[in-house]
Amino acid sequence: MKIAFFETKPEEKAFFQEHLKEQELFFFEETVNEALKEMQEYDAVSVFVHSRITDEILEKLPALKYLQTRSTGYDHIKCDTLYRRGLLVSNVAGYGGPAVAEFAFSLLLNATRHTHMALQRTKQNNFDYSDLQGMEISGKTLGILGLGTIGSQMAQIGKGFGMKVVACSRTKKPIVDALGIDFCDLDSVIAQSDILMLALPLTPATKNILNEKNAAGLKKDAIIVNTARGELIEDVLYGRMKNILCLDVISDIKYIHRNNILYTPHMAYYTKEALQRIMQISLENMKAFLADRQLPNCLKLACNREYS
Repeated sequence: MKIAFFETKPEEKAFFQEHLKEQELFFFEETVNEALKEMQEYDAVSVFVHSRITDEILEKLPALKYLQTRSTGYDHIKCDTLYRRGLLVSNVAGYGGPAVAEFAFSLLLNATRHTHMALQRTKQNNFDYSDLQGMEISGKTLGILGLGTIGSQMAQIGKGFGMKVVACSRTKKPIVDALGIDFCDLDSVIAQSDILMLALPLTPATKNILNEKNAAGLKKDAIIVNTARGELIEDVLYGRMKNILCLDVISDIKYIHRNNILYTPHMAYYTKEALQRIMQISLENMKAFLADRQLPNCLKLACNREYS
């Protein structure tokens, strides 16, 4: 079969070439939008988060049977052609738990202990820390929105720091009882949180889940940590909130220079171990498709329109 990979790095190319030797493989460093200039007879396509899957793109792929994204999030896949053609679609759910959760706490600790500012100063031979008084997170209440792989990992880390954990999610997970998490509704989690972490996919139900109305219930000194999707927070809040925002994602980078915002460029997933898991899970998905087996991470987008 003809399989095209977009947004690939050299190590990904080498990995898939080694494990898919019997297939006809095509590799592109660019996004599918940049690289796909004319109609191509690819049977399967693998993309990453910067490739936007649209009706126009799928019109150029008349032979396509299977589409995979090498990411957990799939809000970059938005088109009706998926339904009409009944295409198989998969993601790589679960790969980023330790990487993203640990990064969320690294952002939090920078905010509470001003580590980034101290490091900058000492490089300039400035050893004054009188204005860098910190805050302990032990004993504080950690609120988590979403208890999937990443949210569950956040809860475990929070417990390790001696935090009280409150959370809400679409369904109650076994980890709630296992860790002694207080399982509450959204408004209760927002109201109780000293630190609020967002660990949700972006869907119509979660877009603007933190908004002008419910954000009024936040404690005035609560810290918000978002390593999921920028659109989970209503855009207007980025410009108005006085709370500290620790962000690896944002809806509009025009806000990143505000003094209350600590922003990193969507790098929470970027560890050696997580990248290896991405490749391995993507390979397992691809092999399942080639063997006509059930996809391990099938999104079943043709059966629901949750993502649109």
